[in-house]
Amino acid sequence: MAKQATPKQEEPIEKQMWKAADKLRKNIDAAEYKHIVLGLIFLKYISDAFDELYEKLQQGEGDYAGADPEDKDEYKAENVFFVPETARWSYLLTQAKQPDIGKTVDAAMDAIEKENPSLRDVLPKVFARGNLDPTSLGGLIDLVGNIALGHAKARSADLLGHVFEYFLGEFVLAEGKKGGQFYTPRSVVELLVEMLEPYKGRVFDPCCGSGGMFVQSEKFVTGHQGKVNDISIYGQESNQTTWRLAKMNLAIRHIDSSQVKWNNEGSFLNDAHKDLKADFVIANPPFNDSDWSGDLLRKDGRWQYGVPPTGNANYAWIQHFLYHLNPTGQAGFVLAKGALTSKSSGEGDIRKALVEARLVDCIVNLPAKLFLNTQIPACLWFLSRNKTNGTFRNRADEILFIDARNLGHLINRRTKEFSAEDIATITNTYHAWRSPVGAPLAGARAPARGAPTYADIPGFCASVGIDRVRELDYVLTPGRYVGLPDDEDDFDFKERFTQLKAEFEAQLQEEAKLNAAIVESLGKVKL
Repeated sequence: MAKQATPKQEEPIEKQMWKAADKLRKNIDAAEYKHIVLGLIFLKYISDAFDELYEKLQQGEGDYAGADPEDKDEYKAENVFFVPETARWSYLLTQAKQPDIGKTVDAAMDAIEKENPSLRDVLPKVFARGNLDPTSLGGLIDLVGNIALGHAKARSADLLGHVFEYFLGEFVLAEGKKGGQFYTPRSVVELLVEMLEPYKGRVFDPCCGSGGMFVQSEKFVTGHQGKVNDISIYGQESNQTTWRLAKMNLAIRHIDSSQVKWNNEGSFLNDAHKDLKADFVIANPPFNDSDWSGDLLRKDGRWQYGVPPTGNANYAWIQHFLYHLNPTGQAGFVLAKGALTSKSSGEGDIRKALVEARLVDCIVNLPAKLFLNTQIPACLWFLSRNKTNGTFRNRADEILFIDARNLGHLINRRTKEFSAEDIATITNTYHAWRSPVGAPLAGARAPARGAPTYADIPGFCASVGIDRVRELDYVLTPGRYVGLPDDEDDFDFKERFTQLKAEFEAQLQEEAKLNAAIVESLGKVKL
C-alpha cells in the first residue's frame, strides 16, 4: 500500500515575510535595512489603526454620531495616531510603482511626526537613499501591505506587532555582534520577566535598547489575566537610533512610551529619572563597559556599597539599579559572569557589601551562545530590597544558586535559546524557593498540600546560607555551590593577564641576570 505524503506545513506568515523581505535587501547592509523594513511595518500598523477608527467615525453610529473623521481630536481621544491623507497606506500603495516612491515615504514619515508630537524625531526618513532602488521599495510596500492577509482586520494590529518583534530578532541574527547592542534575546527576556512577575507597579530599564523588556512585561500581565494599565513603563537609552526602535516597538503594542527617554550622555552622567523609585528593574546593561565616565562620578551618591572601578561599569550598574528600587523593589538583570568572582579594583569588596546587606536573592548561571554580541559568559542576578517583606518567606540569610549551563538548545550553529520548558524549570525553582511554602532550610514550616516545594538538586540548584558564602570569600559562582565544575566561571581575564604579565617580566629579569652572569664568566676565561 502506497504511503500517503505528509501534507507540507505552511510556514508562519512572519517567516514567509522575512524571507521575501531579505531577498529584496540585495546589497544593503542589514544594519541599515532594518530601519527601512521596520519603518514600513510601523507605518502600516498606525495606518491600519487609523483606518479602523476612521470607518467608525464615518459611519457615525452610537458614540460616534456626528463625528468628523478628519478631526484630529477624535483620534487623540481614542489613543490612535492621526495619519494625514498622503501618509495613509492606501495612498502609498497607489504610488508604490513610481520612481520617486522613496521621497513619498520620507514625506509620509515627516507628516506623521508633525501631527503626532509623541513620534517627533522617532520615525526613519531613509527611503530616498540611492542604495534602495524604487522597484525594491515598491516590492516591500506590497509585501508589508499583505501582512494582514487572511486575518480579520481587527487582528491585524496584533499580527503587525508580532511581525515587528520577529523581524527585530531576525535582524540581530543578520547583523551579528553589532545587532546585539539593541536587542536582548527573547528567551532571556522571557526568563527575567517570568522570574520577577511584574504584575503591578513601575517597571524601569535604564539601558532599554529596543524595549524588549517592556514588551515582555506587558505580555506577561496580559497572559496572566492582569491589567496592563497597572504597569507604568520608565526607560532610558543613550543610542538615539536604538531609542527610535524602542519607541516604535512600544507604540505598535499600545504601550505608553512617554517616560522612555533619550540623551546621549547615558544613565550615569544624565539620569533621566533621578527621583524614580521603581517596583521592578529589568535590564541588560553593556558587559564590562570601560567607557562609562566613572572618573567623573567618584563621589556620586549612588555608590552606597563602594565606589566602582573606573575601568568597568558592572558594579556601577548594580548600584544604579538598587538606587532606583523602592523599599520593597526587586531587580533582575544580565551581567558578565566575571562579576561573580572579580576582586580587582574593589569589586570584591562591593560584592561582599551587597551580600552582607542581604540584597542578593538569586544567581543564575547561563549557557554559552545565548548572546550574539559577545562571547563573554553571562549570568542573571536577582536582587531584593527587602527579603523579609512578607510577600514571600523570610530568606534574608540565604541565596539561591541555579546553574543552567546544561539547558538551552541550538537554533543554528552559533546561537542557543531557552525552550519554554527550560524557562519553566528555572522559574518554578526560584518561585518554589522564595514561596512561603517553599521551606528549603531546616526549621521552616511544612508546605501546604499541593503547593510547589523546593529541594536542592545536585548539579542544578542549591539554597545556600550566608555563612557558606562567607567561607568561599563571597564568590557567587553557582557551580561552586551546586556541585558542578566551575573553572571557566572563575576565569577573570584581567586578573589572569596581569598574573601572566608579571610572570613573564620576572622571567625576563631572571634571563637578564643569567645572561650577565654568563658574560662575566666568559670574561674570566683565558685563551
